[in-house]
Amino acid sequence: MLFFMSMVTGTLISVSSLSWMGMWMGLEINLLSIIPLMNSSKNLFSSEASLKYFITQAMASTILLLSIILMLNNIFELFQIYKNIILMFNSAILTKMGAAPFHFWFPEIMEGLSWMNCLILLSWQKIAPMVILMYNINYPLFFSMIIIFSMLISGILGFNQTSMRKILAYSSINHIAWMISSMMLLETTWIYYFLTYTLISINIILIFNLMNIFFLKQLFCSMNNNPHMKFFFIMNFLSLGGLPPFLGFLPKWLTIENLIENKMFLLTFVMVIMTLLTLFFYMRVTFSTLSINMAETNFFLNKNFNLYWILFSNFLSLIMLLTCSILFNLT
Repeated sequence: MLFFMSMVTGTLISVSSLSWMGMWMGLEINLLSIIPLMNSSKNLFSSEASLKYFITQAMASTILLLSIILMLNNIFELFQIYKNIILMFNSAILTKMGAAPFHFWFPEIMEGLSWMNCLILLSWQKIAPMVILMYNINYPLFFSMIIIFSMLISGILGFNQTSMRKILAYSSINHIAWMISSMMLLETTWIYYFLTYTLISINIILIFNLMNIFFLKQLFCSMNNNPHMKFFFIMNFLSLGGLPPFLGFLPKWLTIENLIENKMFLLTFVMVIMTLLTLFFYMRVTFSTLSINMAETNFFLNKNFNLYWILFSNFLSLIMLLTCSILFNLT
């Protein structure tokens, strides 16, 4: 509990700090607090994952501190050199959050963690780097390249994955690209996107943690006897993929709308096409869940399952999408 509170405090210091050094100190407090949280006696791979995480974050922190010192000393008067320092600063922050092409550590570390630690890594650990990145977002060409890299790499590398933790890791890299693009134009869209993504991730990870699911083959073994859980998992997973009419589509819709209003047509087109790549492995997971369990020979429908709940849940997701869109149009 102590380490958890200091982790939260470190993030809050970074977000609310008025100086670059205070922001860096907050990130370091956060890093030193999450390492003990990652270690678990029940998981043999957690110590390896925490060590990899510490080394990667320490390297990024070193580059970050170097760029802050160079910025504070004002020894580089030329604009081009100062611009290169800002790009070095942004690259260190992108490494900390796991955006492509600085993403290589992220899926490997996710694979060695428990589901609750995965949830912290996917949600809370993104807040401080994202807010810091918001201060230096005025480099559209650099960030457009990061967005395209993140979407392309997450789409291609997520194809053949059978581990659910790695699938969620590549999904997170894809969502980082969407969050950066929403942040480039409107901060409120990024906040809404992050809250929606966090809510859906919590729902999915709670299901995985409850049913002890870590691999794709476990999905149809574990969920075949629980149609309610299967249905809610499919709803949340398709929502995470941004498939309309689910709630996860709304922040993507708002981001696309902002990009088009700012005449960024090429980036919008590339992002929509790349999203189809990631949507493929979302659909693959949901179809695996729907497939028949080979060990089960009973092909009769479960009569205890009430169709009313399916209709109600579908209606609820539609109402949430329509209500949120109406509220955003009114404001």
